Amino acid sequence: MNLKGRLISANALTVILPVMITVISAMAYIYIAGKLADTEQAIHNTQEVAQLTMELVGRENSVLRQNPEKIKDSSFQKELQARMDILDGEVVVLEGERVLFSSHNLTAIDVVKLKKPAIQFRSARVDLGTQSYTVQSFDVSRDEAQAEKQTTLYLLVPINPASFDMTNFLIFSGLVFLLSFIGANSIASYYFSLRILTPLNNLQKAAMEITLGNLDYEIVEEGDQEVRELCRDLERMRIQLKNSVHTQLKYEDNRKMLISSISHDLKTPVTSIKGYVEGLLDGIANSPEKKEKYLKTIYRKAEQVDTMIDDLLLYAKLDLNQIPFSFEKTNIGEFLDDGLQEIEPEMERNGIKILFESELTSAQEIPLDRERMMRVILNIIDNSRKYMDKEEGVITLSLRETHSSVIIEIKDNGRGIPKKDVAQIFERFYRSDTARTEIKGSGLGLAIAKQIVEGHEGRIWAVSREGKGTSVLISLPRGEA
Repeated sequence: MNLKGRLISANALTVILPVMITVISAMAYIYIAGKLADTEQAIHNTQEVAQLTMELVGRENSVLRQNPEKIKDSSFQKELQARMDILDGEVVVLEGERVLFSSHNLTAIDVVKLKKPAIQFRSARVDLGTQSYTVQSFDVSRDEAQAEKQTTLYLLVPINPASFDMTNFLIFSGLVFLLSFIGANSIASYYFSLRILTPLNNLQKAAMEITLGNLDYEIVEEGDQEVRELCRDLERMRIQLKNSVHTQLKYEDNRKMLISSISHDLKTPVTSIKGYVEGLLDGIANSPEKKEKYLKTIYRKAEQVDTMIDDLLLYAKLDLNQIPFSFEKTNIGEFLDDGLQEIEPEMERNGIKILFESELTSAQEIPLDRERMMRVILNIIDNSRKYMDKEEGVITLSLRETHSSVIIEIKDNGRGIPKKDVAQIFERFYRSDTARTEIKGSGLGLAIAKQIVEGHEGRIWAVSREGKGTSVLISLPRGEA
């Protein structure tokens, strides 16, 4: 459930539940009050009083309408009292302020109480002593000239103290509604906050752990939809932060390894240069031929250092994406054939035969940075030349296609690469030879090749069998770069 739905449910609960509780309580109150007040008896008494009223004054031929003076007859008064005794009621007859007949001992104050609420043919409530009565009053005779001679009959029916009282009922219902409203709000607020506060507390704890550097503390999705989405986003942030820290540490390790490798690879030619310079200074090269030999060696070593520095700068710029690629539509078959023709004479001088095979069904034009991709091809072929150990060396460059890519394969029949080293040859400064000084180069050639191929959104990998040769494969996408 989302927060909006839960909020609507909580608000509805805080209204509907108190109303239901109040209605049920009110019905129970009415039922219990009715039982305590003996409602059936009260209804019976009301019916009896109504019937007696009809007999006395309710019809044109009723007793007191035909003969009003009969109310002063003591036998008639006793008969009325007998009828009211059945109901535990009282009969009072007043003439003005004077009591003509009363079955109840009345005081002057009681007379005033009777006359004050008296409304003819309607019932009222009056308290006489400790007892409350329902009073039914009506005028029996009326002297227009003398109002104080007016004769009024009062029929008093006692009220059960436990009888239903509207005021008490309203107070009771109001209190029930107020208490149930407070209770419902408390319950709804508790469970509503529980679904929010618990996940937020867990998030706070996770944030504290991450602040302290514990990036392995997993953030669990819990709570309502919006809170779960927040947990999910923060978990993604934690993972990205962890990966970022891991990458940063990896870069730091690579930087240390880079410095170590540069120091190692630069130290050898620099040491040689120093040695030959000292030989010249000490006069060891005491003939023009030796001096020329020393100077040529110094020059070659300096060129080697210069090449290493250039490769290092190029790799650093490629790694930082500081060199933009210049792509242009290129016929891949013609591009490779032209490159091979340029290096074929040099390969022949080294006793290596170079072949070109194409399995393309039609001319394929793909986006290439021609200069940099040619550097990749020539670098791989040069590596094959350096590590060639056969008298009749053969390097075969083949071209084939798939549904979405063009694959260039450069295969040689050289010494091959140990299986454990194949996956690492594209790393910086890596050589499978333990004797690093045997092969000239910066150790960055294949690492630079990998950067350039990946800059073309391609992939490069190697397959090798030790003693039989190595294949380096480059997969380039056929789509627009």
